[in-house]
Amino acid sequence: MDDRIIISRLAVDCIVGTLPHEREIPQRILVDLEMICDLTRAGATDDLRYAPNYARAAEKTRDFCAARKAQLLETLAEGVARMLLKEFPVEAVTVCVTKPAAIPGAAGTAVEIHRKRT
Repeated sequence: MDDRIIISRLAVDCIVGTLPHEREIPQRILVDLEMICDLTRAGATDDLRYAPNYARAAEKTRDFCAARKAQLLETLAEGVARMLLKEFPVEAVTVCVTKPAAIPGAAGTAVEIHRKRT
């Protein structure tokens, strides 16, 4: 299946990191989501009932990351992937979490994972 819904550079403020100051002050991360699903019926009918609600997926992703207070980007990516597979009619997801301020002099550091429904 080649159909996909893509949400790019979703801004989320959350606690993430291992350093003491990162455990106290929320910082901005960027989340890219790619949800693999069959969009044939949604495209043919123009009916939201047949498509994953991507506004809701973005909201759930923001809420998840803000509540998690993870130390690792890997933990956030894994949790978001599991949540999307559980709560939305998608077959697979790719989640990329970017931390812009992770390494001085770099535009950002990212972790990307791909998970399929089992």
